[in-house]
Amino acid sequence: MRIVVALGGNALLERGEKPDAKTQIKNVNKAAEALASLASEHELVLTHGNGPQVGVLALQSAADETLTEPYPFDTLGAMTQGMIGYWMLQELQNALPGKSVAAMVGQTLVDAEDPAFDTPTKFVGTVYDEDEANRLAAERGWSIKADGTKWRRVVGSPKPKGLVEIETVKQLVESGTTVICSGGGGVPVVRGDDGSLHGVEAVIDKDLSAARIAEDLKADMLMILTDVPQVMKNFGQPDAEAIGKTTTSELRAMDLPAGSMGPKVDACCNFVEVTGGTAAIGRLADAVEIVKGTCGTIITTDGD
Repeated sequence: MRIVVALGGNALLERGEKPDAKTQIKNVNKAAEALASLASEHELVLTHGNGPQVGVLALQSAADETLTEPYPFDTLGAMTQGMIGYWMLQELQNALPGKSVAAMVGQTLVDAEDPAFDTPTKFVGTVYDEDEANRLAAERGWSIKADGTKWRRVVGSPKPKGLVEIETVKQLVESGTTVICSGGGGVPVVRGDDGSLHGVEAVIDKDLSAARIAEDLKADMLMILTDVPQVMKNFGQPDAEAIGKTTTSELRAMDLPAGSMGPKVDACCNFVEVTGGTAAIGRLADAVEIVKGTCGTIITTDGD
C-alpha cells in the first residue's frame, strides 16, 4: 500500500519533557523503530508536527539581542523541517540499511486572504501555567489558549492548498524511496500575481497538510499517529467511550476540540470523503496493528 503517516509533535516530544536535542533524538529513535516495518513493506511518506520545536526556536529568536527583529514563522518552520527531518532521516537509515530514505524542506501554498490569519488557533511552543502564560502574552503580544489543564501560545493556521514540491515527492515514492516531507505542515507560502512565492507568518496544521498530500499522491491510507490510542466520544466525561471502526458522518457529528483532536478528525474525514480510502488515528507504538485494523480509530465511508 501507499501510506501517508503524520506524526504529532508530541509524539516526538512528550508533554512535560524538556525540549533538549538528546531527548527528542531518543523519541525519534522510538518512532523509527515503530515505523521501520511499515517502510519495509509499504510505500511510505512521513510528515511530522513541529509545534513544540517551532515554539522553542521562536523564543530563542525573540530573545536574541543580536537580531534587529525575530525570525519570521516561515523561516522557523523551515528550520524545524531541517532539524527534525535530519533526525528522522538518520534514524530510519539506521533502522533500514539499504533502504532509500530522503528528507525534504517543502513549501505549502496557502491563501493570503484566509480568515485564519485573523483568528489564531494553532498551538506552538511549550505549555505554561495560566499566570505565566498571561504574563508572557502581555510582554510579547502573544495570543494564548487553554490546552488541557495548561496554556500555550496560538498562531494563525491557514488551510493548505497543496505542497509546492508534490511532484518531486511523487517521483521519489515511485522510485522506492521513503520520503520525509511537509514537516510542520510545510513552510507557509503565498503566490504573488507574478507567480513568485513568498513566506507568510503562520503555522499550517500538519494533519490537514498530510491529508492533502495523501490525496494528491493517491495514497491508500492516511494514518495520524499521536500519543492517544483512539478518538474518544464524550472525552473527559464519565461516559467517555473509545471509538474503533467508524464513518466520516459519525465523526462529523461529534463536537471535538478545535485545537487538538478536531483537526485530526477533520483531516481524516476529508481524505476518506475525497478518495474513498482509509484513514486512522492512534498511537505511534500501535502503527503496525493500526494498518491491520486491530488498533486505533479506523475511518472509512461505511465503517467496515
